[in-house]
This record gives sequence, C-alpha cells and structure tokens, in this order.
Amino acid sequence: MFTLYSKGKKKEIKKPLIMAVLNCTNDSFFEASRATNLNSIQAKIDDFVKCGADIIDVGGRSSRPGSVEISVEEEISRIADAIEYLTSTYPEQWISIDTTSAEVARFAVERGVHIVNDISGGDIDPEMMVKVSQLQVPFICMHMQGTPDTMQKNPNYTNVVDDIYTFFEKKLIECKNSGINQIIIDPGFGFGKTMEHNYQLVKSLSKFKALDVPILVGFSRKSMIYKLLNINPEEALNGTTVLNTYALINGASILRVHDVKEAKEAMLILEAIQNA
Repeated sequence: MFTLYSKGKKKEIKKPLIMAVLNCTNDSFFEASRATNLNSIQAKIDDFVKCGADIIDVGGRSSRPGSVEISVEEEISRIADAIEYLTSTYPEQWISIDTTSAEVARFAVERGVHIVNDISGGDIDPEMMVKVSQLQVPFICMHMQGTPDTMQKNPNYTNVVDDIYTFFEKKLIECKNSGINQIIIDPGFGFGKTMEHNYQLVKSLSKFKALDVPILVGFSRKSMIYKLLNINPEEALNGTTVLNTYALINGASILRVHDVKEAKEAMLILEAIQNA
C-alpha cells in the first residue's frame, strides 16, 4: 500500500494499520480513554501493544468540541512520561504525537516519536510545516473547520465532500512545497461537521483515494455515532466497528481507535472475506 520512513526506520505497509488513541488528558470526551498518571499511562500502553496496535498516538490536549488551549509547557508535561515509557519499554513501537504545536512536535520527535499528527493541518501554528520538514517525519494532515473551541458552531460548506477534497489538493501542494514528503490525510470526522456532513463524507470516502496518499479515519465512539443512536460514548463501540469496516472497504489505510482488539478483529474478518 505505502511505506513510512522515520528516524532511520522503515515500515512497509501492505495492509491497513491500527492507530491507538492515548489521551494523556483529564477532559477527553470518552472518559475511559483518559490516562492522567504514570500507572494508567503504562497500563494503556501495555494493553495497546498486547492487542497489536501498529501506531500509538499520544496526545496531551483534548480536541473535543468546545475544548480550550493549554500552554506548550503543560502539553509537554502531560506527554513526556508516555513517550519515555514507550521508547524505553517498546523501542520497536511506532509512535505519533497528536498536537497542533510545532514546539511540542519537536520535543516529541527528538525523544523518539515517528509521526506528527496535526488536527489543524498546520493552520494553527504557522511554524508546524517548517518544523515537520526539518524533522523529516511523516505528517498527518487533518481537515478541521475552525478550531476545537469554535468548530461545531454552525459548520457550513458549499459541498462538504468537494470542499474538503479541494482543501487536501491545496494542502498536499503546501506540504510538498514546505519539504514534507510523507503525507497522510484525515477528513476530520466530527471536526467542524454536522451529522449530515459526517455521513456524506463516509459515503464518499473512496473519492479521496484519487489523491494517492494514505487515508486515516477516526470515528471511534464519536458523537456522529452516539447521537445518531441516542446512546453515550461508552455504548458506541458497535457503531464504531460498522464505520471502520465501511471505511476499510472504501480505501482507509489507518484506523484511529480507542479499542484496538475490536478494530483488529474487524480487519482480520474483512481480510478473510477478501482473500476467500
């Protein structure tokens, strides 16, 4: 499918990857995903590795709707223990840093992280693309309308699929002009989109394959599932699996999930069907 290069490591991707969400925060929308002390961080990492996560995505700031900024210093303090434990205990494990800050990205990559995952696609911090280019690591470029604080206040598009496709066409040029050679796109489900926008994007996901870069999707336990089904995030695993499976059939290269074991099982079943 594609190959990732980072910090002297090479990862040949022949089938979709599972990215595990490690929220080193106390305010993530899904309470069970929060890891705010060393013991809980280590326990989650151990479980992710045991279940076969291909990448562990470490984040120190919640990006749920209405969340507010924290200082760079606070964000770094939240992620430092997780990165240290991962790199010392599981040196072969691929790690990404979920941040909109170039300084946080630099801190993480210099300590062993392999990928930068920016929910703003480099728009919040004007230094981000330059820094990623200097660090020479893959860049996950996500689409978000507005900021986490404002994104769900009346999101509006002429045509959500066409608008986001055009956004990525421009971003791919911007990234390459900045010297970023490895780009992964993420349509940003739940980030500045209504329920209808989200499902229009799901339905048209295969269109984004024409951009010829890996596609990451993140549906895990989001409101597009639990509000539709009138449940809560704790009950949204089944809906997550349905969306993950649809996305895999329609071109997703990476699933970003809270529940690694279940995502892995869905992927293996789909693979068995395709290989039958």
